[in-house]
This record gives sequence, structure tokens and C-alpha cells, in this order.
Amino acid sequence: MKKTSLFRSVPYLLLVLLSLAGIGVGGWLSTRQIGAMTSALLDGTATGVEVYAGQSWVMLGAVVLGAGVIGLLLALALAAAKALIPQPKPETVEPIDWTAQQESPVVDATDLEETSDVTAPVEEDSPTASVGAASAR
Repeated sequence: MKKTSLFRSVPYLLLVLLSLAGIGVGGWLSTRQIGAMTSALLDGTATGVEVYAGQSWVMLGAVVLGAGVIGLLLALALAAAKALIPQPKPETVEPIDWTAQQESPVVDATDLEETSDVTAPVEEDSPTASVGAASAR
């Protein structure tokens, strides 16, 4: 099994990012509604919708904020657990001695074409021998 860094793990990064987003959204939702309810109650213009529905929005924001905090604490616990697990030591490998290797000749396609022009020796009794001898004269 390949050991990867915790910070390169997609699920771990997703947990951290979603936890931060939950903290941000939950905090914004709660403070916005608490501010709106407070100003409406102090002005004396508060209606039942602002007060009772506002309490529900504050509660929803608090739940989302709490889930984000729990997610961050879980990410911190995972990082601590990963740090406590002993990592295997890397194996030491001897350096490669590149001078000890012999180079093999590389056969190029042009070398193959040049060697294909060489013909096999022809016997004098065969009919191709007279054609070859006649063309050589």
C-alpha cells in the first residue's frame, strides 16, 4: 500500500475545506439573524415573523457552525493520529555505477538498408550466375 501525505489526501482536504465553509456560513447566518432581531426589538418594530423565524435561523446557523467546528477537530485528531503512526524508514540503495555498463551498438534503420545490398555468392552452374557474370562484364 502506498503511503501518502495526509495533506495530499483529497478526503482530508475536503473535510478541512467543508469544515471551514460550515464555520463561515454558520457564523454568518447566526450573527446576521441575531443582529436583525436585536435591532428590531430595540426599535420596537419587531414582528412575530422576525422574532420567531429569526430564532429558527439562529438555531440552524448554530448547528452548521457546530458541525464545522466538529469537522475541524476531527481533522486535527486525524493529523495527530497520523503523526503518531511510525513511518517506515526508506531503504538505502547503493548508487548505480554507470561506468560499469557496456554500451551495446545501436542498430539504425539505415544500417539495415545498407547491409541488404550485399548479395549471397552465386554458384557458377546456376542460371543466375550467367546473368550476373554478363552484367558484370
